[in-house]
Amino acid sequence: MNKSILIKATLLVSLGLTLLGITASVSADNDKKYRWRLAETWGPNFPIFGDASKNMARMVKEMSNGRFTIRIDSANKHKAALGIFDFVKSGQYQMGHSASYYWKGKDFNAQFFTTIPFGMIASERHAWFYYGGGMELMKKVYDQYGIMSFPGGNTGNQMGGWFQKEINSVEDFKGLKIRIPGFAGEVLAKLGAKPINIPSGELYTALERNTIDAVEWVGPSLDLRMGFHKIAPYYYTGWHEPGAELQFMVNQKAYDSLPKDLQAILTVAMKAAAYDMYAQSMHVSGENLASLKKDYPDIKMRSFPKSVMNAIKQTNDDLLNEFATKDPVTAEILKSLNDYKNQIRAWTDLSEKAYLDNFDE
Repeated sequence: MNKSILIKATLLVSLGLTLLGITASVSADNDKKYRWRLAETWGPNFPIFGDASKNMARMVKEMSNGRFTIRIDSANKHKAALGIFDFVKSGQYQMGHSASYYWKGKDFNAQFFTTIPFGMIASERHAWFYYGGGMELMKKVYDQYGIMSFPGGNTGNQMGGWFQKEINSVEDFKGLKIRIPGFAGEVLAKLGAKPINIPSGELYTALERNTIDAVEWVGPSLDLRMGFHKIAPYYYTGWHEPGAELQFMVNQKAYDSLPKDLQAILTVAMKAAAYDMYAQSMHVSGENLASLKKDYPDIKMRSFPKSVMNAIKQTNDDLLNEFATKDPVTAEILKSLNDYKNQIRAWTDLSEKAYLDNFDE
């Protein structure tokens, strides 16, 4: 046989075997099943928050045609409602669904990715995350723990809480035992309150038995089912969580082990489920507020007096400035949040706020 013909034939056979190997590898990868577990802070069948996890898992399964499934373990299963961070960090669970301000004891800067008192509303915060550098800052904080963090659903503006007694002055916070998480707890502590972080399943009993004097939870969307209106007559408007964002947390090594298409499917499903939770929360809040007014007309809806709000705002600003001087990452995050709020708020005022003000009587 001609030598050049023999060389060409050998090359063709080699190329064919290589292509066959690649095809077999792709085919094998497409047939591989990925089974993950997600630990959530919420109890089983918990509405809205739990729906976000379920919607995300459903979309992942459907879009991957069953190649990628995620089992959800609620707090009753894993027995550690506030242990999600450690679950995901260790790899015991590949994913978690919770709120970053629960981990401020592990990393002070994590809380700023849920919300900040007197901060941005939901639409502004979403813009900051995806177009204003928020995702990059969140990555900077979570990378050191081998965790990826993604927006996991916004509650919208939260209410200030249910109180057993009326708040008329700053003095009324002295010794007040209140369930309130995040930086807001730090602020009220400076004013003499005693903030307590209690899992959701224990809140009603704690308020009923006077273990706490007040409870901040979410708003009408979730408060009504908790029954707080039956044991606390004062319902205050909010200041502390103007656009609270939950988080999907993903173990970095687990994510890296996924094929590129499944990584993309997971990312899209988390984003879609997060936005759907915000829409659902707004819808249910409207429905439940109407029910609350109709069925429980004796509930006293209040806003904190101006003097109280001024004291809270000043204390909040002083504390933030104090912490910013201690940690350059804290300072970087707060500068980003404040700079973006100052810019975007001008548009919010000229658009949404001006529109709503036109209907004030």
